[in-house]
Amino acid sequence: MTTYLLAGGGTAGHVNPLLALADRIRAREADAEIVVLGTQEGLEARLVPERGYELSTIARLPFPRRPNGYALTFPAKYFGAIREVRELIRARGVDVVVGFGGYASAPAYRAAAKEGIPSVIHEANAKPGMANKLGAKSTEFVGVTFAGTPIRHARVTGMPLRPEIEELDLGALRGEARAHFGFDPERPTLLVTGGSLGARAINRGISGSARAIVDAGVQVLHVWGGLTELEDPGVPGYQVIEYCDRMDLAFAACDLAISRAGSTTVSELSGLGVPAVFVPLSHGNGEQRANAAGVVGAGGALMVDDAELTPAWVTGTLLPLLADRDRLADMSARAKGAGALDGTAKLYDLVREALASR
Repeated sequence: MTTYLLAGGGTAGHVNPLLALADRIRAREADAEIVVLGTQEGLEARLVPERGYELSTIARLPFPRRPNGYALTFPAKYFGAIREVRELIRARGVDVVVGFGGYASAPAYRAAAKEGIPSVIHEANAKPGMANKLGAKSTEFVGVTFAGTPIRHARVTGMPLRPEIEELDLGALRGEARAHFGFDPERPTLLVTGGSLGARAINRGISGSARAIVDAGVQVLHVWGGLTELEDPGVPGYQVIEYCDRMDLAFAACDLAISRAGSTTVSELSGLGVPAVFVPLSHGNGEQRANAAGVVGAGGALMVDDAELTPAWVTGTLLPLLADRDRLADMSARAKGAGALDGTAKLYDLVREALASR
């Protein structure tokens, strides 16, 4: 029997691949023990127990970015977190630590090194986070989603994805998917989404041209997210929903998607061969632009900035693209060639390799 400690959390970008790997382990090893290490503030506090996994928490300790009072107290708190994880490793007989970035990962990597057990890192983004960059100094087992990610010992494993995405047959499901949303089975269909939190620029930029899009013969599923306001334009054929709990059907229904460029979204759309327009976040460290660069370079997607989402762009670029079935088919093939759907299996194999190295 193997005991796994899976560390990470905070955002869906860390939690979802962690849960995908946990599901893979559970399916392959009926007697395995899986413990998830996270914080009480992150999404893992809800999602991990909901999926049926044990969650152990430590304090949320952001790395200090400037000299202040918190920076003075950070070292003692950080070493205290490492001690907590070492105690957990001993108490549960943990055989391997697998980290996905986020606040819980850094002390977990250090604790694994101190306890003499292997650690494995998965980096979701094309620009790695600080915890993973530090952790990669003490292990050679580092999986990355995107080729060219600047982190030591990187091997491209791809993104661990949900089974319903890995096994999705877009063509076979298209009719059912369009019926699910009440769409015409023959009309071109556009999916607009800013992720679970929404994206103000996408919401406003596309919904403002709702009438022009529908008048061009296109039907729209607009998933607007929970934190940015969007007034339903009230145009028949332009459907606005706050959340979508069947994104597999949303992907199957659409001919083209407009989306932010989070690592999971880029991996899902490219792996499935869904042509896309990626609108990367304009703030942060530029990771979303880097995430989408590969599939855009391969011709499977376009990249535009927030400010470009104007009525002129909709009529001059978006609508001609949606009307060009040959170009969409070519983009689909190019996206699929740039993506992959076997990230969970490849990461699991890397973890087993690490275990065999003990």
